[in-house]
Amino acid sequence: MRSLVFIAAILISGNGLALDAATFRLSSGRNLLELCSLPDNDPLHVRAMEFCNGYLAGAYHYYNAATTGPDRFVCAPNPPPAPAEVIRGFVVWAKANPQHLDERPVDSLFRYLGGVYPCRS
Repeated sequence: MRSLVFIAAILISGNGLALDAATFRLSSGRNLLELCSLPDNDPLHVRAMEFCNGYLAGAYHYYNAATTGPDRFVCAPNPPPAPAEVIRGFVVWAKANPQHLDERPVDSLFRYLGGVYPCRS
């Protein structure tokens, strides 16, 4: 019976690593930067990158659905940049603009996006 519990724990956690839920709780731009820049050798790197990508894509897709006309201040080019390019750009921007990292993560993200992909009138 104990071996079944052990196997279930491994299957639930994916590769046997227990995720710390606090690692993936975002309350600031600083948290988003930490997740999006986790080193390649960190055991949570792949999951952090997937979470980062999902957060950025989800925020942008919601913005696209909810913001129209003159309220738009972020307009992705056509074709849009690759997700990895956006993540790298955000990380570079965030490290250069620490004064914005105590804001909500979505606000930090859109400060970056608005500066790099502004809408042209």
